[in-house]
Amino acid sequence: MAKTIHEFTPPYLILLSIILSMTATTTAKESESFGSILSPAKLGLKREKLSHLHFYFHDIVSGRNPTAVPVAKASMTNTSSSFFGSVMMMDDPLTVKPELSSKRVGSAQGIYASASQKDIGLLMVMNFVFTEGKYNGSNLSVLGRNAAFLGMREMPIVGGSGVFRFARGYAQARTHTVDFETGDAIVEYNVYVFHY
Repeated sequence: MAKTIHEFTPPYLILLSIILSMTATTTAKESESFGSILSPAKLGLKREKLSHLHFYFHDIVSGRNPTAVPVAKASMTNTSSSFFGSVMMMDDPLTVKPELSSKRVGSAQGIYASASQKDIGLLMVMNFVFTEGKYNGSNLSVLGRNAAFLGMREMPIVGGSGVFRFARGYAQARTHTVDFETGDAIVEYNVYVFHY
C-alpha cells in the first residue's frame, strides 16, 4: 500500500505549511482592500479649532469686466419671475471692507443657479479661495441654498483644503447693497468653520 504525504512529513512542517497558507490568504485579501483606518496624528492633525472669517463678496454682472456671467438660460417658454433655470459662473472678489478698493483676501469661484420656481432661491456651489495671510492657498467649499431676498441666509461649509482640511461649518450671508438697475451686489459673509 502506498504511503501518504503525512507519513513522510514531520508534524512541524505540516503546521508550518498551514500557517504559511493562512498568511498568504490573509495578505492577498488585505492587498485587495482600497481603504484603511488611520490615526489623525499620522496626518499631522492636532486639536480641532473654530475660526471666524468676515469678508465682503462682490458679484459684478455689469460693465466691461463682469465677475459673474450667464452660462445657461431658462427656456423661452419659462416665464418664471424667479429666473428658474438660469445658471451663472462666478469669480467674485472677496474684500475686507464693502468697498471693492479695500484689501482683497480671495475670490468666490463657482456657480449659482436659480433652483426655485416661486422665489429667488439660488443653488450655490462655490469655493472661497483665499490669497492672504495664514489662509493663503487654502479654500472652503460651500454647497447650499441662498434665498437671496431674505435678510440673513445660511449655507453649509462642506469641506476645504490647505489650512481648512476636514473643515465643516456654515456661512451666513447678508446683502450689504444691491443695484437693481445693473444687478451688481455686495454681500457680507460671516463664516464659522471647524478645522484642524
